Amino acid sequence: MANAEAIQVSSLPLPPAQYINLYTDENIRKNRAPKPPVPIQDAYTMFGSPFSNDDNIIRPLESQGFKRLYPQHFDRRKELKKLNHSLLVNFLDLIDLLVHYPDSPRRAEKIEDLSLLFVHIHHLLNEFRPHQARETLRVMMELQKRQRIETAQRFQNHLEKVREMVKNAFASLPDLTDADRLAGGLEPMDVGEAGDLAGGRGEGCHPLDRLMCEIVDRM
Repeated sequence: MANAEAIQVSSLPLPPAQYINLYTDENIRKNRAPKPPVPIQDAYTMFGSPFSNDDNIIRPLESQGFKRLYPQHFDRRKELKKLNHSLLVNFLDLIDLLVHYPDSPRRAEKIEDLSLLFVHIHHLLNEFRPHQARETLRVMMELQKRQRIETAQRFQNHLEKVREMVKNAFASLPDLTDADRLAGGLEPMDVGEAGDLAGGRGEGCHPLDRLMCEIVDRM
C-alpha cells in the first residue's frame, strides 16, 4: 500500500496558491524560494499534445487533422454565421433521426458533422484572440492616458487656487509707509557689534513684517 501511494505522481503542476505560498518573505530572505522555470527552447508537451516554439500561436486546421470547411480568404463574420446556421440545421437533422430512425448509421455521421462544426467555430473565435488582445491593450492605455490627464488638470486647478489665495493674501497686507512706522513708534532693528540682528532672531521686527517673511518662507 505504501509503494502504491509513493508512485502516484501528478502529471499537472501544483495549483497556483500552493506555488505562491512557497514565495514567503522568509523563504526569499533565506534564498529558499524556488527558481523560475527555465524557458523552453525546442519542443514541449502540454495536456498530452506536442508543441514547438516554431509553431504559430493559432495553428491551421489542416495541421491538426481537420478538414477545412471554408476557403483560405473569407469574411469571418459571414463564415461564423454560416457555421452557426449549419450547426442548427445538423442538430435538427440529428433530432429527426433519433425520433424516426434511432438505429440509423447516419446518427454517427451527424454527430461527427456537429463536432467538426464546433471545431471550426472554436477555431475562428480563437483567430480573434490577437485582435482582442490588441483592443484590450489599446483600451487600457487610453484609460491610463485619460486618468493622467484628469490628474494633471486637477493639479493645475489646485495650483491656480493656491496662487489666487497667495495673491489675495498679499493684497490684504497693509501698505506701511515711513510715517506709519514713526507714528507707531517703531524703531530700527537693533544691530549688535558684529553687525547681526538683535539676539540673532530679529526681535526688533514688526509683527506684520515677521508675518510677511513667514509667508514668503512657506512659498
